Amino acid sequence: MMRSVLVLVLALAAALGVRAAPARAATPVTVFAAASLKNVMDEVGAAYTARTGVRVRFAYGASSALARQIGEGAPADIFISADVDWMDYAAKRGLVAAASRRDLLSNHLALIEAADAHVHLAIGKGMALARALGGGRLAVAASEVPAGKYARAALQSLGVWQSVAGRLAPAENVRGALAFVALGEAPLGIVYDTDARSEPRVKIVGLFPDWSHPRIVYPAALVAASRNAAAPGVLRFLEGPQAAAIYRRYGFTVLR
Repeated sequence: MMRSVLVLVLALAAALGVRAAPARAATPVTVFAAASLKNVMDEVGAAYTARTGVRVRFAYGASSALARQIGEGAPADIFISADVDWMDYAAKRGLVAAASRRDLLSNHLALIEAADAHVHLAIGKGMALARALGGGRLAVAASEVPAGKYARAALQSLGVWQSVAGRLAPAENVRGALAFVALGEAPLGIVYDTDARSEPRVKIVGLFPDWSHPRIVYPAALVAASRNAAAPGVLRFLEGPQAAAIYRRYGFTVLR
């Protein structure tokens, strides 16, 4: 009798279109990403969630700080650095899965000013950068941060580092340097091209020649300590065609 009742209930449920309760949603994937990636990765993450239902959470900051946090046990599943040096730092300490590492993006370095300013300066060897600063300072990311290292290398290559080395306004990361100029706290700053495009309160004075600094590369890798089964799928999406279209729209160069 009980078996007959069970069969009848199941049959009625099928007829009425009753569905079984959905499986528990996958644990959100946590991505530690360079600060300069915030705008684009927010959109990429939303696209992945819309496609799969898996949530992606981002923690943004200086690549140096993020790498150290991972080393201290911070719960991250994927790490995206703004240069190869901090990814190498993580790799040498076994913090990332070496086989998962891939170079995702490249960028350009830009000299910026406030949107209503009118600095005319051709970027090249021996440029009059110190004079263009007037009585102000040059906003740059801290020296250990990728954007700060790229900026110093470019200024040294162009022979103007000594003229401005004592007139820097160092920021915690590249978005901090962007904010200094956007808020009028510094007349000029050095940030990534894509950062400048994301902030309407600044404009680009010019781009630094790519030869003047090490190539800007954003490598990504799975964090070795991660046990999130959804993380490899997110990493594959980050290097796939849908994400690439979003990167290009924000001005990044896609490497894969």
